[in-house]
Amino acid sequence: MSLKTYLSEALGEVLSSLDLPKKLIIIEHSKNPEFGDFSCNVALILAKEVKINPVQLAEKINDNIALNPDWISSTNVTPPGFINFFISIKFYQSFLSMILDQGNNFGKSSVGISKTANVEFVSANPTGPLTVGHGRQAVLGDTIANILEWHEYDVTREYYYNDAGRQMRMLSDSVSARYFQEINPQVEFPEEGYKGEYIRDIAKYILQTHGKNLKADNPIFRKEAEESIFQDIKRTLLSLGIQHDSFVNEKSFFESGSIEKTLKDLKTLSLIYEKDGATWFKATACGKTQDRVYIKNTGEPTYRLPDTAYHRNKFERNYNLIIDIFGADHVDTFPDVLAALETLDYDMSSIKVCIHQFVTLIRGGKKVKMSTRKAEFITLQELIDQLESDVVRYFFIMRSMNSHLNFDLDLATDQSEKNPVFYLQYAHARICNILRYAEKGGYKLDEDFNAKLLDNPLEIDLIKSLHQFPEIMLNVLESLEPQTIATYLQSLARKYHKFYADCRVVSEKKSLTNSRLHLICTVKLVLANGLKILGISAPERM
Repeated sequence: MSLKTYLSEALGEVLSSLDLPKKLIIIEHSKNPEFGDFSCNVALILAKEVKINPVQLAEKINDNIALNPDWISSTNVTPPGFINFFISIKFYQSFLSMILDQGNNFGKSSVGISKTANVEFVSANPTGPLTVGHGRQAVLGDTIANILEWHEYDVTREYYYNDAGRQMRMLSDSVSARYFQEINPQVEFPEEGYKGEYIRDIAKYILQTHGKNLKADNPIFRKEAEESIFQDIKRTLLSLGIQHDSFVNEKSFFESGSIEKTLKDLKTLSLIYEKDGATWFKATACGKTQDRVYIKNTGEPTYRLPDTAYHRNKFERNYNLIIDIFGADHVDTFPDVLAALETLDYDMSSIKVCIHQFVTLIRGGKKVKMSTRKAEFITLQELIDQLESDVVRYFFIMRSMNSHLNFDLDLATDQSEKNPVFYLQYAHARICNILRYAEKGGYKLDEDFNAKLLDNPLEIDLIKSLHQFPEIMLNVLESLEPQTIATYLQSLARKYHKFYADCRVVSEKKSLTNSRLHLICTVKLVLANGLKILGISAPERM
């Protein structure tokens, strides 16, 4: 049982014994240590209803609460009516053994046991190499999947792509044009074609393997291009430690009749109408500000229609949780998809949409100029080759997905404590080095240790941080914000480095040494667990 749960239940018993109305009891971490480790505002919430001064009510509740003195050393009341709880040093000291007992399972929960989750991310059309923006989404999606698996969800990592639209036709036309240019340099290239060097490479391969007698409309251009680009995409993702379990394409929903059925079902609900030669979804009837085109007057569907059919398919596969990771360019599209799904009577509480903002590469304090149209951009693979996977993953995670990310290339290549990845990994490696040194000195970590010797404020502060890890992981499961883990690990590493600077671990005092070795072992364990969830290695040497 967590301390928050324990305190909440204890307060609930007091409210019942005093015949006070039952309310949702929220226990918060105190921002100021003078006000304890935890505080509760239940007296403030109840005061108006029961017509008692909140401070007086808080004191009444506080006087009647029964708490384990080995867990809670003291309580007090502060205006305007907060009840504050001070956690016993004994509790934190005894907590170390629990961490060591749980080992790699420390911080896990069984919230997702026997539940399934679908996490869709990247989902870039196979028209070119993955960009830096795709990289942020890839790492966010994979990390969120790791978080779900940490809580025992059975996760399917899914990649959905459009292989039926204009972009794929343009890809085919671009490769075809480069193919014929290899034969005759005077052949014109489509104005809106894909100009990257990878298009020439695919065209050259087709010429070498299929000869020079192909017609412009030969499906081989599209087939070879799609296969080649997808192999490149998969290689890039694999270099970040990312593998998808399922690949789903848009064309399959046309072929299965799912898109036609979705259109028919929405028509039955009077949500589809014709105007100006186009087919429209009556989004205004679902509370949206404007109706949306489903099928253009050219006969080509917009993203909203096949995306709705695709998500119906997800629901039909009976996932307990559906998570979509989208870029900011989807901000206008996905609400309409969700609105259509809701009218079709799907349980919308099981679907969560995460939108991440764009990425800007910074070098020398200046923006790295890029143009996708001219094929002048740093690909995700090039970024990985420059920086290594661990650095790339961490930098994509370290800021909230809701904020624009300035990816500082100079900081990312820095091999000092200024680099947050280096700082974390160095903390783990430093602990490993101390443990190796201690082992050579005859110390064994499987022996009993005296936790009561760990009474230095820096030691207790470190244990307090360790105690927060399970709560952090539950909060992240709810928020789906991986940067919370990164922020927590930075704080833990910072407290460890401070402890290391002021408290000698291996000393002539054998009992104290043994206790501190067990302490740093728990820090190592939590750092390793956290880094693993982020998809980052925990090196034992640096």
